[in-house]
Amino acid sequence: MKLGRLGVWYSTDKLDGPQLRDFVRTVENIGYSNLWYPESRGYESMSLAAWLLSCSEKLLIGSSIANIYARDSFTAQRALISLNALYGGRFILGLGVSHIPMVEGLRGHRYDKPLSAMSTYLDGINKSAPAGELPVVVAALGPKMLALSAAKSRGAVPYNVTPQHTAQAAAILGPSKWLAVEQKVTIETDPVKARALGRKELSRYMALPNYRNSWLRQGFTEADLADGGSDRFIDAMVLWGDADTVRRGLQEHFTAGATHVCLQPVHADGDFAARDRMLAALADT
Repeated sequence: MKLGRLGVWYSTDKLDGPQLRDFVRTVENIGYSNLWYPESRGYESMSLAAWLLSCSEKLLIGSSIANIYARDSFTAQRALISLNALYGGRFILGLGVSHIPMVEGLRGHRYDKPLSAMSTYLDGINKSAPAGELPVVVAALGPKMLALSAAKSRGAVPYNVTPQHTAQAAAILGPSKWLAVEQKVTIETDPVKARALGRKELSRYMALPNYRNSWLRQGFTEADLADGGSDRFIDAMVLWGDADTVRRGLQEHFTAGATHVCLQPVHADGDFAARDRMLAALADT
């Protein structure tokens, strides 16, 4: 399995079955190599993967991320192996430790120390193959989780990060690992409109300690994270402008060492036509 240069990340819970099918075909026909999707309060991750794979012919499908508290490591391993056996080796299992509200509040589990919990989980998955052989990646942000990703998986899928973080992650992972970086984008040249879209998109992440701590490590301040986010913060998290401006921002991740960048189109609620236009405009980045 080989990652292409560009993929797409999208919140699939917004879409019903026919909409998901049409979106998958759009992403594939435009020419992206991967489609990445989350696991939150909506679709169950492995069920959704099967549907997305069934709607496509060659597109790689990646969970970004599957919550390690949603299924034990044996079940995740069998899902990974089963989906690849049934759909031509096109599924990547992205894993994450999620967030306390999604684990203790929603699922009623105890939220363990992230590093040790992920290490144990990866050991369970790797029982059937040497570490790093299966197409498993980790939603790693901090240096210790990135090092664990390098040691026990195929690589990392960082989310809500800057090119500076990408450079640090690439140095920790090394040249043989995947570094698939998510980047939010909107083709909007009006700064007021672009930043309003960005603040709305980022609002659900602002209260989550995992992301706040990561942003502080990346050099942002508490003031940057207050009141919906400073312009400096929003501009770093959501690339905006015309297509050429956005392309230059994406290139910064590749220059910093990313092996794959997955674009998350940010648009007004329900404006799927704008989403598809953005993806078409940026496909040749």
